[in-house]
Amino acid sequence: MTDTLSPSKKGIQLSQTAYKHILALREKQGEDKDLCLRVGVRQGGCSGMSYMMDFQDPSEINEGDQVFDYDGFQIVCDPKSILYLYGLMLDYSDAMIGGGFQFTNPNASQTCGCGKSFGV
Repeated sequence: MTDTLSPSKKGIQLSQTAYKHILALREKQGEDKDLCLRVGVRQGGCSGMSYMMDFQDPSEINEGDQVFDYDGFQIVCDPKSILYLYGLMLDYSDAMIGGGFQFTNPNASQTCGCGKSFGV
């Protein structure tokens, strides 16, 4: 696993590799370079809950959201999701098999083979 960036407060950890890949994806989104990344969970997936990530405008950050700052780039998580994601390590691999975003979640009691869903 690559070096971890230090957020303004603990909660969601981000590797250098994931950080670089997220910034590259954000740049491809178009004109708005100030987008933040919303991370959360929803019901579904092989193991009961699945991870979700999407870019959003910072004006859409809600009052109860947890915001983690990485040198001006923000990761946002809603209050319900942070209960399942606190301590999450978000990494990225460009391996041909099994590549993509990797979620290492200390709250997960089980994880599916694809690594995109979990159970608690």
